[in-house]
Amino acid sequence: MESVNGNSNRPDCLSIKDVYIQHWLGQGLVGRMEGRGAEETENTSLPRDFSSNNMLENSSEQLDFEMVLPKIGGFGRQQHLLVVLTWLPNIFIAFNLFSDIFFTLTPDHHCRVTRTELPDFLVNATEEELLNATIPLERDDNGEWVRSQCNKFHYTNISLKENIKCTDGWDFLNFQALDTNMVTQWNLVCDNYWEVPVEEVCFIIGFLTGYLFMGYAADRIGRKKTFILALILSILWGTLLLASSTPAVFILMRFFLGSSLAGLYLSLYIMRLELCDPPHRLMITMIAGFFTVGGQFLLLGLAVGCKDWRVLQGVIISPLALFLAYSCPQVLFESPRWLLASKQIPEAKAVLRSFVEKNSSGLGSEILDAEEILSELDTAYHYEGSMWHHSITKLLQSRNIWKNLLILGFTTFIGHGIHHCYGTFRKNVQGTKSGFYLSYLLSAGTGVLACLFLCFTVDRFGRRGILLLSMTMTGISSLVLLGLIEYLNEAAIMTFSILGLFSSHAAASLSVFFAAEVIPTVIRGEGLGIILALASLGKLSSPIMDLHNEHGYFLHHVVYASFAILCILSIMLLPESKRKALPESIKDGELYRRPSLLRRRRDHVPLLSTPNPTI
Repeated sequence: MESVNGNSNRPDCLSIKDVYIQHWLGQGLVGRMEGRGAEETENTSLPRDFSSNNMLENSSEQLDFEMVLPKIGGFGRQQHLLVVLTWLPNIFIAFNLFSDIFFTLTPDHHCRVTRTELPDFLVNATEEELLNATIPLERDDNGEWVRSQCNKFHYTNISLKENIKCTDGWDFLNFQALDTNMVTQWNLVCDNYWEVPVEEVCFIIGFLTGYLFMGYAADRIGRKKTFILALILSILWGTLLLASSTPAVFILMRFFLGSSLAGLYLSLYIMRLELCDPPHRLMITMIAGFFTVGGQFLLLGLAVGCKDWRVLQGVIISPLALFLAYSCPQVLFESPRWLLASKQIPEAKAVLRSFVEKNSSGLGSEILDAEEILSELDTAYHYEGSMWHHSITKLLQSRNIWKNLLILGFTTFIGHGIHHCYGTFRKNVQGTKSGFYLSYLLSAGTGVLACLFLCFTVDRFGRRGILLLSMTMTGISSLVLLGLIEYLNEAAIMTFSILGLFSSHAAASLSVFFAAEVIPTVIRGEGLGIILALASLGKLSSPIMDLHNEHGYFLHHVVYASFAILCILSIMLLPESKRKALPESIKDGELYRRPSLLRRRRDHVPLLSTPNPTI
């Protein structure tokens, strides 16, 4: 847009409302009333969504981050650098997140036999003869005869022996990854095995608790402060974990470590998302997922090299201290989107001004234009010198926000919970002795494939359509395995298990991303914390089933498969957020809804996919 007098080559600074109109038209978010008469338009109330002009009327008095970003250089060098800085910690968060698999892995074992307590004819026996004479045989879950893990023969004389429980400890065999972990150090097998799934439950509950509390903190004190707080606590609890002398202390430290790691993951996820403009959000988030899966792959090599759990814990917790440098104001900035949404205008202007200085090409006109936009922020937000918080009463009345949270939380819960079901099918095929490495690599590999799948499809076909497809594939895989497992060979069972792992991972990842896009900025921490807490609740199915020795597993999988089918129906009620601006206020979140399918007017939001809007 040229100046009116035509004497200046510098673009004029648009008024607040003109910038807002240009922004929403450019994103393709202002709906068009086609085939509607004036009388019908007046007599029919429009749905309050981002495809209606109500959004423009209700928010035209404020400048949000999406409007300011193009005027300060767009998604430039500074934002790229900040995004990279949020990627790097994901590797080490993954180290700590997946370390529980190695800390609780139970190797093969049998009772330790002391030769001095044996009768004379067994004192000089070979190791194989000794085991045959002292360890009784039992049938395992597959009906095969194996040596008992919890009992041994006790000889009272040469000819009389009785079956008793282990009294001198256990010998552990066939170590995988770590030679020493919590199981082997404290002999947590047989009657004491219950402490292992309890540790797994407490670690996951730690994440659940951390997501809820740290999500609340992210909306109150900011994303960066929450990250630094969680980082310090993670280093503290991770270091104290090294000094654990009993299983009870170990379990307690793992609980606190999980809650701190949840704060790290959540704050980085939100900060990364809020730095991006609509075209870059998906790719930036999926690349972060690649860093997480990459950390999962690297952890296997670290575990094989370290051998001892204390050494591994020290190796995976110590690099987190490097990220204390992020507390420096010039290294990692607070989310400017959150600062604007919470009406902390001076702080937001300081961050945005630093973006201008780093993103500008050195032309004074660009900096002057940005300064003119920044100068309008005080007027646009009616700044009063205090931080703004949402009202709990108003949030409880936000039915549309809660509807979106309920649906996406449900799909996230199912996506994470059903993982254990496919893993159990793989164990039935591969066995627990030789299948650990294969299971671990399959789990990480399907995570990579799921991220690639989302990268190439979600921005093309829409969030709702791909989420619907992923949940459908998850449900089909479950139904096939449940109904036809007796008629399928091992290759077919493996194929459907991998398909289920892939589709459930894609559905879980997309549900979290989808939720982050439809939750308003002012409550994004709390909302996303609820979603991720439900994901942790789904993960609890694995240790709980382990605690019950897999009893009731079939019913467990049937329930999850039924819920997956129910998810397919509820996903259709979600709005489409593809390449649209993030909602900032609670009012924006209430407007972010799908038009009713029962209205007589034409629905301009397709059910499964949407065309790419003009950028």
